[in-house]
Amino acid sequence: MAHKSQLAAVIIDCKTDNLDAATAFWSAALGYAPLPTPPMSGYTKLDMPDHQPKVLLQSVSHDPRVHLDIETDNRTAERDRLVNLGAIVVTEMDDDAEDKHWTVLEAPTGHRFCLVGPGRANFEDKANVWGPA
Repeated sequence: MAHKSQLAAVIIDCKTDNLDAATAFWSAALGYAPLPTPPMSGYTKLDMPDHQPKVLLQSVSHDPRVHLDIETDNRTAERDRLVNLGAIVVTEMDDDAEDKHWTVLEAPTGHRFCLVGPGRANFEDKANVWGPA
Protein backbone atom coordinates (compact mmCIF):
# COMPACT_ATOMS: atom_id res chain seq x y z
CA MET A 1 0.00 0.00 0.00
CA ALA A 2 1.29 3.46 -0.87
CA HIS A 3 2.02 6.10 1.73
CA LYS A 4 2.99 9.77 1.62
CA SER A 5 5.61 11.95 3.27
CA GLN A 6 7.16 15.40 2.99
CA LEU A 7 9.34 17.81 4.95
CA ALA A 8 7.10 19.22 7.67
CA ALA A 9 9.28 21.42 9.84
CA VAL A 10 12.70 22.65 10.80
CA ILE A 11 13.10 22.54 14.58
CA ILE A 12 15.70 24.72 16.23
CA ASP A 13 16.67 22.93 19.46
CA CYS A 14 17.70 25.61 21.96
CA LYS A 15 19.57 24.73 25.14
CA THR A 16 18.16 27.64 27.10
CA ASP A 17 15.94 28.55 30.01
CA ASN A 18 14.75 31.62 28.07
CA LEU A 19 12.93 30.38 24.99
CA ASP A 20 11.37 33.85 24.55
CA ALA A 21 14.82 35.37 23.94
CA ALA A 22 15.73 32.59 21.51
CA THR A 23 12.42 33.11 19.72
CA ALA A 24 13.01 36.86 19.51
CA PHE A 25 16.38 36.26 17.84
CA TRP A 26 15.17 33.69 15.30
CA SER A 27 12.00 35.66 14.59
CA ALA A 28 14.08 38.74 13.75
CA ALA A 29 16.72 36.71 11.87
CA LEU A 30 14.18 34.92 9.65
CA GLY A 31 11.62 37.74 9.40
CA TYR A 32 8.57 35.84 10.71
CA ALA A 33 6.57 36.76 13.80
CA PRO A 34 6.16 34.26 16.62
CA LEU A 35 2.74 32.69 17.08
CA PRO A 36 1.08 32.47 20.49
CA THR A 37 1.87 29.16 22.17
CA PRO A 38 0.63 27.60 25.39
CA PRO A 39 2.73 28.58 28.42
CA MET A 40 5.24 25.94 29.52
CA SER A 41 4.83 23.95 26.28
CA GLY A 42 8.57 24.02 25.60
CA TYR A 43 7.91 25.12 22.02
CA THR A 44 7.32 28.30 20.05
CA LYS A 45 6.33 28.49 16.42
CA LEU A 46 7.01 31.15 13.80
CA ASP A 47 4.21 32.35 11.53
CA MET A 48 5.41 30.74 8.29
CA PRO A 49 3.54 30.92 4.97
CA ASP A 50 1.45 27.79 4.30
CA HIS A 51 3.63 26.71 1.36
CA GLN A 52 6.79 26.60 3.50
CA PRO A 53 7.79 24.13 6.20
CA LYS A 54 7.03 25.14 9.77
CA VAL A 55 9.83 26.59 11.88
CA LEU A 56 9.63 25.70 15.57
CA LEU A 57 11.92 26.46 18.48
CA GLN A 58 12.17 23.86 21.20
CA SER A 59 13.70 24.18 24.65
CA VAL A 60 16.00 21.17 25.16
CA SER A 61 18.54 19.86 27.68
CA HIS A 62 20.93 18.45 25.05
CA ASP A 63 23.39 20.48 22.97
CA PRO A 64 21.79 22.93 20.54
CA ARG A 65 21.15 21.62 17.05
CA VAL A 66 18.65 21.81 14.23
CA HIS A 67 16.57 18.80 13.30
CA LEU A 68 13.94 18.08 10.67
CA ASP A 69 10.45 16.67 11.02
CA ILE A 70 9.11 14.58 8.16
CA GLU A 71 5.33 14.26 8.16
CA THR A 72 3.76 11.06 6.94
CA ASP A 73 0.38 9.38 6.79
CA ASN A 74 1.99 6.03 7.76
CA ARG A 75 4.83 6.27 10.30
CA THR A 76 5.54 2.53 10.19
CA ALA A 77 5.89 2.38 6.40
CA GLU A 78 7.97 5.57 6.30
CA ARG A 79 10.18 4.33 9.16
CA ASP A 80 10.76 1.05 7.29
CA ARG A 81 11.52 2.90 4.04
CA LEU A 82 14.09 5.11 5.76
CA VAL A 83 15.66 2.20 7.67
CA ASN A 84 16.10 0.45 4.31
CA LEU A 85 17.96 3.58 3.17
CA GLY A 86 20.34 3.28 6.15
CA ALA A 87 18.66 5.19 9.00
CA ILE A 88 18.46 3.68 12.48
CA VAL A 89 15.54 3.97 14.88
CA VAL A 90 16.45 5.85 18.06
CA THR A 91 13.06 6.19 19.80
CA GLU A 92 9.40 5.56 19.07
CA MET A 93 6.86 7.54 21.09
CA ASP A 94 3.21 6.50 21.19
CA ASP A 95 1.53 8.06 24.19
CA ASP A 96 -2.19 8.57 23.58
CA ALA A 97 -2.70 10.14 27.01
CA GLU A 98 -0.20 12.90 26.21
CA ASP A 99 -1.05 13.01 22.47
CA LYS A 100 2.63 12.36 21.69
CA HIS A 101 3.27 10.33 18.56
CA TRP A 102 6.60 10.41 16.75
CA THR A 103 9.61 8.35 15.74
CA VAL A 104 13.17 9.61 16.12
CA LEU A 105 15.63 8.27 13.56
CA GLU A 106 19.28 8.87 12.86
CA ALA A 107 20.57 9.19 9.32
CA PRO A 108 23.80 7.45 8.27
CA THR A 109 25.38 10.93 8.53
CA GLY A 110 24.58 11.07 12.28
CA HIS A 111 21.78 13.65 11.94
CA ARG A 112 18.63 12.97 13.91
CA PHE A 113 15.16 13.64 12.56
CA CYS A 114 11.58 12.83 13.49
CA LEU A 115 8.61 11.24 11.77
CA VAL A 116 5.31 12.87 12.71
CA GLY A 117 1.73 12.78 11.48
CA PRO A 118 0.50 15.06 8.69
CA GLY A 119 0.12 18.69 9.69
CA ARG A 120 0.80 21.00 6.75
CA ALA A 121 -2.20 22.18 4.74
CA ASN A 122 -0.63 21.04 1.46
CA PHE A 123 0.07 17.46 2.59
CA GLU A 124 -2.55 15.66 0.47
CA ASP A 125 -1.67 17.55 -2.71
CA LYS A 126 2.12 17.94 -2.40
CA ALA A 127 3.54 15.06 -0.38
CA ASN A 128 5.70 12.43 -2.07
CA VAL A 129 3.97 9.11 -2.72
CA TRP A 130 5.98 5.97 -1.91
CA GLY A 131 5.27 2.34 -2.69
CA PRO A 132 2.69 0.61 -4.84
CA ALA A 133 -0.72 2.23 -5.30
